Amino acid sequence: MTDLAAMPVRPPQPRRYHGVNWEGVKTLYLKEVRRFWKVGAQTVAAPVVTTLLYMMVFVVALQGARPPLHGTPFAEFVAPGLIMMAMLNNAFANASSSLIQAKIMGTATDFLTPPLTPLELTIGFSLGAATRGLAVGLVTAVCVLPFARLGVTNVLAIVWFALAASLMMGMLGVFAGLWSEKFDHLAAVQNFVVMPMTFLSGAFYLVENLPEPFATISHFNPFFYLIDGFRYGFIGQAESNLSVGVAMSGALTIGLAVACWAVFRSGWRLKS
Repeated sequence: MTDLAAMPVRPPQPRRYHGVNWEGVKTLYLKEVRRFWKVGAQTVAAPVVTTLLYMMVFVVALQGARPPLHGTPFAEFVAPGLIMMAMLNNAFANASSSLIQAKIMGTATDFLTPPLTPLELTIGFSLGAATRGLAVGLVTAVCVLPFARLGVTNVLAIVWFALAASLMMGMLGVFAGLWSEKFDHLAAVQNFVVMPMTFLSGAFYLVENLPEPFATISHFNPFFYLIDGFRYGFIGQAESNLSVGVAMSGALTIGLAVACWAVFRSGWRLKS
């Protein structure tokens, strides 16, 4: 008979997944979605209220004082920009707040110890952030309808730029969350990078009306192409070349995805 006591004992081996660990990605994604949905009044309702306040100030209070822009009533011109601004800010906030909270509270091991590759971490956090951005955008669009009669002229443009913007800002939020060592650092990125780029992107005005060199500088702001392309889907008019906007947003999305994969692979500010 074999002496079981004499047999060497092998330590537990990690489970090996062939291909993508879809169950792990799904779990991480659902964790991110449930995290913001649990406090929906703060993460979904509050941004909608902020957007409605902008509509009240720019449309209702100034009714008749703002002329149409390229023949488009001001309310219909500004509404898509406000919807996109809500998506950009909330996609960024979801990923960045999730990661910095995990670092400060010491719960980063919850997603570092499971068998999740850097690519799977990138997918989980990016899709979770994009879901919040799209959810806020959808609710905001419904709520602004009483103030602006939004039509739909190009569904593909709306879908493309909404998805690209939410994914891009989600992955940018990953970098901000990893870089920040405290909430003050994250607030600095939000206040000095994200917010200025958002407000100076043509959400409330025509970029072509800006004096030089500001009009030219605005064309180097990726948010300008996202908002302009998204607005085109509703009003059928664009200031920029849509082909450039599609190519730029696609390239930036792929580039940020590769960069996120690289930082998760290196463990930058997570494992050190």
